[in-house]
Amino acid sequence: MKNYPFFKELRIKTQFLFCSALILAISCKEKVQEDTGLALPVKTLKGELAANTFQYLGSVEGIEDVEIRPQVDGILEEIYVDEGDFVQKGQPLFKINSQPYLEDLKNARANVALERAKLKKTKTELERLQPLIDNEVISDVKQKTAQADYEIAEASLARAQALEANMEIKLGFTTINAPVSGFIGRIPKSEGNVIKNTNSEPLTILSNVSKVYVYFSMSESDHLYYERMKKDSTSKRISPDVKLVLADGYVYDHHGRIDANSGQINRNTGSITLRAVFDNPDTLLRSGNTGKILMEQIYPNAILIPQSAAISIQDKKFVFVLDENNKTVRKEIEIEGRSGKDYIINSESLSANDRIVVSGVNKLADGILINPIQSGRLLTGN
Repeated sequence: MKNYPFFKELRIKTQFLFCSALILAISCKEKVQEDTGLALPVKTLKGELAANTFQYLGSVEGIEDVEIRPQVDGILEEIYVDEGDFVQKGQPLFKINSQPYLEDLKNARANVALERAKLKKTKTELERLQPLIDNEVISDVKQKTAQADYEIAEASLARAQALEANMEIKLGFTTINAPVSGFIGRIPKSEGNVIKNTNSEPLTILSNVSKVYVYFSMSESDHLYYERMKKDSTSKRISPDVKLVLADGYVYDHHGRIDANSGQINRNTGSITLRAVFDNPDTLLRSGNTGKILMEQIYPNAILIPQSAAISIQDKKFVFVLDENNKTVRKEIEIEGRSGKDYIINSESLSANDRIVVSGVNKLADGILINPIQSGRLLTGN
């Protein structure tokens, strides 16, 4: 019992040593866990469907935009339509005072009747002289004179008939009909105005928008790329089908198709104009609308990486790839385009099953150990 304080002190020291060992063990365990590397999100690459999109500003025109102009001068007597109306082909639009042209037609018809009577008279005279010529009572000079008079009368009648037909045409022009079906544009003239066929401003513009053309321009280099890629037999072919983004940001319901180009590069702008045609069954699109043409280059098996995974050094792009030991290797990449918020990467830069760090790359360097995180969990460690 005399040694009781000694045993008590020994027990305290033993407990102290045990706690110290326990703390040391926990610290070593934590240190081992830290050695698993820096926890960062990682993406395992695979082939995915993607589209590289090209955008160009475009302007909309109806497939037929017809300037309605008068072909005769006169007072605008009636306007049968209003701005914005839809009219059918052949429907009356405007009426010019026809009275002067009606009087001209009457005069032309009277001239026709006069020339017809003259022809009849010369024919009768020719028929009267024929027996006398046959019996050599008068010379054939009389016959030739009578024949010439008959031919002059024929020509005069033909001229009078042509003038009559011309007057009929002019009278017909006093009613202006719709040459195509479509929508009426602005009408700057009002009833009572004098209009002339030499006026610089048309009476209105009639737009057939059952289909519409969208004209857009692209640079010479883009056009060369487009021409190569639309014939490409690989997966990088550019589709001739295009989309139209309207001024309010919505994509038009119907796809269009490029069907023509201007055929020449504009030397002043270095661009070429192309035309896409769109169906417009609901007449939503009108001449004068604007929008953006979207052209898509389809990649059925593209390698995509988030833009956040790439770092820029001068004019080059790099990513950090993980090796079999989960250590970083900086690798240069070649970007072929964009699909949404992702880069489309050249297949020679990266390939399927490569693992890349997708965020926090600015603080990385070669050879750093990474503890990969994917879908919110660690792929290694506890």
